[in-house]
Amino acid sequence: MQLLRALGFFHVNMLFFSATLGTGIFISPKGVLKYSAMNIPVFLSIWVGCGLLSMMNALCLAEIATTYPMSGASYYFLKRTLGTSVAFLSLWIKLFAHFLAISAQCLLIASSLIQSFYSGCPAPELPTKCLAMALLWSFGILAVRGINTVAWFNTISGLVKLSVLCLISLTGIVLLVNGKKENVSRFENALDAELPNVSQIADAILQVYYSYLGSSFLIIIAGEIKRPIETIPKTLICGLSIVTVLYLLSNISYLAVLTSQEIISSDSVVVTWMSKVFPSIQWIISLLISAYLLDTTFCGIVSASRLFYSASQEGQIPSIYSMLNDHYSPVVASTQIVILSSVPLIFSSIIYLVKYVSLGASCINLLEMIGLLKLRYQNPDLPRPYKVWLPLIFGSIASTLFIVFAPVIQSPNIEHVYQVMFLFCGLLCYWLQAKLNGHSVCFDTITCYCQLLFNVSPSEDPENLIPSLNHD
Repeated sequence: MQLLRALGFFHVNMLFFSATLGTGIFISPKGVLKYSAMNIPVFLSIWVGCGLLSMMNALCLAEIATTYPMSGASYYFLKRTLGTSVAFLSLWIKLFAHFLAISAQCLLIASSLIQSFYSGCPAPELPTKCLAMALLWSFGILAVRGINTVAWFNTISGLVKLSVLCLISLTGIVLLVNGKKENVSRFENALDAELPNVSQIADAILQVYYSYLGSSFLIIIAGEIKRPIETIPKTLICGLSIVTVLYLLSNISYLAVLTSQEIISSDSVVVTWMSKVFPSIQWIISLLISAYLLDTTFCGIVSASRLFYSASQEGQIPSIYSMLNDHYSPVVASTQIVILSSVPLIFSSIIYLVKYVSLGASCINLLEMIGLLKLRYQNPDLPRPYKVWLPLIFGSIASTLFIVFAPVIQSPNIEHVYQVMFLFCGLLCYWLQAKLNGHSVCFDTITCYCQLLFNVSPSEDPENLIPSLNHD
């Protein structure tokens, strides 16, 4: 039993777009423009620059995924290079971000659908949360049907996403080409605006970085991609280039229709934009936004379940999470993720921890780059089907250090203490799970009953599936 390599080049590209084109382009422009001191050239430059930085980071991660072509490749890699505690800490940060993001996505979809029935007033909280819960569990049921079901669903939804962003981009181009004064005037005297300081630029980059985080999804599902050595680097280069262009054109379109103050005061920029451009079709807007977000939530569940799967195979969480059903899906891991995501969904409103999710991803990226350098030094002869250019690794480390430490140096505050406390909580959980592993015999009976309940079987040792390790 093992996860199937069922994803070809087309489906991998559609999954990439599904995972990357999420809520970021809807909510990040507000924070980016604010931290850019409403300087439009700086605002647009940060979106393009972060696209290039994301491509640099993604190509570095592609070396990990092609050297260790397995699900949860980054987790496996960190454990082999920097140790079990670092790998568990990365798992802690990623899963925490996944649970909150999945809950927020479901709430946003539900509120977008229900809001069309309550024009002029806020939608009631109870039916919104009930619909969000129903959507979450529906996604969980679909996720355990196997990667082929996920691929076809995300292919359809990915095409919807590309269509929505193309509509926004083309509308903005048409408005600017027509040359209406109210549309063009927002770009006049843009160079005279105030420049942001270093700390503000770092915060703006964190806001944009959130919009590109989906590129790491391919690294997590590397064990289910056909010909990963060829497919992953090509998809990352082509996909991120397209995403960067779409993000740039979408933001230009926002600026052509909305003022800077309207963007900053809007909770969802795309809703405000569409209300101005297409004021008579609010229900279609709600439907498009909901369809746009469906597959991002789906990808979040799949991604988190593969992290559980990898950590279980490495013995850091119970073995039941790496067992597969007859659709070759880790059903227990997916069920656990849906349950944990239901908790913040019940007790929270829509809260976007964009900055903190991006900061956590930056810390993990820094650890992965350090691991890559260590592996290059310790195992120079390890077979590497794809080898990233060494200056790109140093460039990724430098950019990450700037993003993480510039705000701390420029303007330290109590939030940074909370972030450090969160990391120490992860290390405490690592110590607790190490202690519990010493009494793992107590959990064997529970594992046996869960195995019978979910009708799952143990998966194959991942090291048997990695050609480079078998070669050694």
